[in-house]
Amino acid sequence: MAVFEYRQAQEIRDACKKHGVRYLFIGKSAALLLEFPDTTQGVDLFVDRTVENCSALVAALRDLGFSLSQTQARDIEQSKALIQIKNGVFDVDLIFVPDGIERFEDAWKRHVEVEGFPVCHIDDVIASKAATHRRKDIESLPRLRAFREYWLREQEKRA
Repeated sequence: MAVFEYRQAQEIRDACKKHGVRYLFIGKSAALLLEFPDTTQGVDLFVDRTVENCSALVAALRDLGFSLSQTQARDIEQSKALIQIKNGVFDVDLIFVPDGIERFEDAWKRHVEVEGFPVCHIDDVIASKAATHRRKDIESLPRLRAFREYWLREQEKRA
């Protein structure tokens, strides 16, 4: 499995913009776009669950070169809680109901734009990681929380 690359984020951003998809980078891919010094292997996207948005996402993923089966396309259009796609140009997890975040609209109000990338606020990244109760996420929380303090200071300097 390959490591997440900035180029992948650019490709997603461009394809989603072309099709009008509302989404947010979430998880470690979001943290990396916020300049968190770490790695991750896939792209995690928090997707708005509207029917139109999910249909547009299917088109965007196909434009990116993902070979979606009819079942995968239907699962996306029905916005199942989590869909992992590993048969494309890179791995992507589509998260429609992330742990620790109640609604897409709430996260959208808090999100930040980083070079045209819609990214979950670091507080939402941390809340989601904490709510999963997975060992690997719990182990990353102290570093994410320390990064949060750094990131907030940097945002204040830029304001």
